[in-house]
Amino acid sequence: MAQYDYLIVGAGLTGAVFAREATLRGKRCLVIDRRKDVAGNAYTEDVRGIHVHRYGAHIFHTSDKNVWEYVQQFAEFNNFVNSPVANFHGTIYNMPFNMNTFAKIWPDVITPDQARARIEEQKAALDIDEPANLEEQALKLVGPDIYRILVKEYTEKQWGRDCKDLPAFIIKRLPVRFTYDNNYFNDRYQGIPIGGYTRMVRKMLEGIEVRCGVEYRDLIASEPDIASRTIYTGPIDEFFDFSLGTLEYRSLRFETELLEGVENWQGNAVVNYTSHDVDFTRIIEHKFFEFGKDEEGNMLPDTVITREYPADWQPGDEPYYPVNDAKNAALFEEYAKLAATRGDVVFAGRLGAYRYLDMAPTIAAALELAEKELS
Repeated sequence: MAQYDYLIVGAGLTGAVFAREATLRGKRCLVIDRRKDVAGNAYTEDVRGIHVHRYGAHIFHTSDKNVWEYVQQFAEFNNFVNSPVANFHGTIYNMPFNMNTFAKIWPDVITPDQARARIEEQKAALDIDEPANLEEQALKLVGPDIYRILVKEYTEKQWGRDCKDLPAFIIKRLPVRFTYDNNYFNDRYQGIPIGGYTRMVRKMLEGIEVRCGVEYRDLIASEPDIASRTIYTGPIDEFFDFSLGTLEYRSLRFETELLEGVENWQGNAVVNYTSHDVDFTRIIEHKFFEFGKDEEGNMLPDTVITREYPADWQPGDEPYYPVNDAKNAALFEEYAKLAATRGDVVFAGRLGAYRYLDMAPTIAAALELAEKELS
């Protein structure tokens, strides 16, 4: 007889939510993760009282009231509002594209009607019918000035390819707002868990057996019948020994620096660098996700910054962004057919489903999976 009802591979949000829901329904669960701690890419580490986002900035936002109420069980959230800025050759522009942005690009544009007219005038001059690539898609959406300053070079750094060589569907839309509003997200609920994401996920996993630093293959080799069913949130192609080929990703490299005695280094949590003359795509100043203060409300005397560099991905590197082209989509479909033959394994999460998922949709999908699996 199996020791556990569920082996859950991956202690990120998908695994933690499923494990919590299964445990509440009386199931015996074991959660494993190859990393040293829980929370997956949302992992935060305390450095001088600053909760450092080790795998890139994670800002929780959703309009799904059920998801928002669900996460409130495990953490109190602050009222952080994401208002990034973009640095293009030393000039700062507001993100997302809004009236502050337009007034900076076109000093004679002050009203929403003027901004709409300027964008429509630029788009009409291009005469693009069906966009053949990402560049044409972006130009059709926002015109050449915004594209040149805030989209083109940033996107090329992010994907490591010329925008003319990227498929149009990568940019289905670009957020354009005709208000003086720098809030990046339109969602009703937004914030950062006080104490960091790692603390939140640990709370989700309270009372559940978790083993970190454990490889799935090693565990199954020594205990092949350890669980009746498996929820697998790792890379789907790795599960099948890359037998059909390797799914491709874009990766990231982080350079994190503690600046002692520096209270305020860049003045914002997120600054994007949208030109090719800078190798990184953005700098995160982590303390400003919590307004530069510790949990008691005291100003922190130091700061931590992280430069984020897009990187070509090789097997063994950390996979971040699936490469959504026709070749990889077709390969994933073949893996999905193979996965359907494994009745004892459910493939879930960003890597199991080979698609980028933000945190709130990840939690919603995990809750849906739990309801389907456990009902």
